[in-house]
Order: sequence, then structure tokens, then C-alpha cells
Amino acid sequence: MKYHHEAIICIVNSGYSDAVMDTAKKLGARGGTVINARGTAPKDAETFFGITIQPEKEIVMILVPSSIKANVLHALYQEVGLDTAGQGIAFALPVDAVVGLSNEPEKKA
Repeated sequence: MKYHHEAIICIVNSGYSDAVMDTAKKLGARGGTVINARGTAPKDAETFFGITIQPEKEIVMILVPSSIKANVLHALYQEVGLDTAGQGIAFALPVDAVVGLSNEPEKKA
């Protein structure tokens, strides 16, 4: 089965969702959705001076044409990957049906 769209999911430290979207938009993505979340860590990494730390995260979901998926994932790795302050991970899932998208390119204001 050939998929025409992919859902890119990128999980980053809080405050880095704009960097994710800026990077994806440079490569042709048109928008995304940000969900606030909290991460989990090994028990020894969760406490600092006896205080339990729950790292704040942002999950960015971006629907892209399959043709740009690889380029977007590679750029996300470079800009907000694990070796950056964003500490991001990203993956893609195939999407077999989409409704509500316009075929018109985004108009500049």
C-alpha cells in the first residue's frame, strides 16, 4: 500500500516546539499541533536534593507529504535531536487517510 502522507511525531524539552515547527516549515510542512506533556526518567535521575523532578516535554505532531518525510526527520535530528538542548526524538507513522486538508499552498499575509 502506498501512503501519501506521514505523521511526524517529535518529542522535545519544553520550549523547543517553535524550533521544531520552524525547521519543518522550512522544508515544506504547513503546520502542526503541540501537546504539553511530562517525561519519565530512570528513578536515579528523577530526584535532585530529595525533590522529584518531572521533566516538562512538548509533543509536536506534523502531517507531511511522504515525499518530504525523510528530509524533515533529518533536519529535526540536526536542529533539536538528542545531542542538542531540545533533547528531541522524532519518528514517523504512515497515514492511510486524510480529510480536511486543502490542496492550496499556504497564502502569505
